[in-house]
Amino acid sequence: MKLLSVRNIEKRYGHKFNVTKAIDGVSFGVDAGEFVAIMGPSGSGKTTLLNCISTIDTVSSGQILLEGTDITKLKGAALSDFRRKNLGFIFQDFNLLDTLTAYENIALALSIQKIVPDRIDERVNAVAKQLGIADVLEKYPYQMSGGQKQRVAAARAVVTSPRMILADEPTGALDSKSAKMLLERLSYLNQRRGATILMVTHDSLSASYASRIIFLKDGKLFYQLKRGQASRKQLFGKILRVVATLEEGQGDAR
Repeated sequence: MKLLSVRNIEKRYGHKFNVTKAIDGVSFGVDAGEFVAIMGPSGSGKTTLLNCISTIDTVSSGQILLEGTDITKLKGAALSDFRRKNLGFIFQDFNLLDTLTAYENIALALSIQKIVPDRIDERVNAVAKQLGIADVLEKYPYQMSGGQKQRVAAARAVVTSPRMILADEPTGALDSKSAKMLLERLSYLNQRRGATILMVTHDSLSASYASRIIFLKDGKLFYQLKRGQASRKQLFGKILRVVATLEEGQGDAR
């Protein structure tokens, strides 16, 4: 089932005599339960694309539909309500509240949705166990490692059971061990809980955890890779070849 449909979107900056297209006629879809990574060199438009899908930014033209709702037409309270109910966010810099414990950071998202306390406790503890952070729930962000903070951020993103999780360079601030642990947990959420994940990353190893990779270049869709029956190691090799092609400016990634 198609969960997300991006239809010929453009994001333009500047004036009519000096226009820059950060996104130039991009179209693709994401099925429910997919784990999709978006890759591309600096300036390719990948973060702008994610910002438009996440409603942080607006498109200049085109449509973005989530379960049939055109989010490009939502404004004000309707947009805020839609974002809160349907989207979960994982940022590179964690965005945790320093004055709240890990438990409180995760529970806050449920409190805003007016979930009853007993249900909040049940859901926070369940997701903490799945993400391997049950032992840090009473700690404040300054008492946690980068990897622990990012898994708390991931727990906050999924605890409300959003229709889609949007991750912007989630491993960018992590060491290799912490990054691997986070990616394995995201894979767990995708495979065991059916979470739909759209992740922007510059890292080929991170992208190899996805089931499909979309490559952008100069604001346009350049190439797509599907995992199929390939192992993660095999997919990693394919990703490296496409990245090399992107950097060389060639036209055929295969």
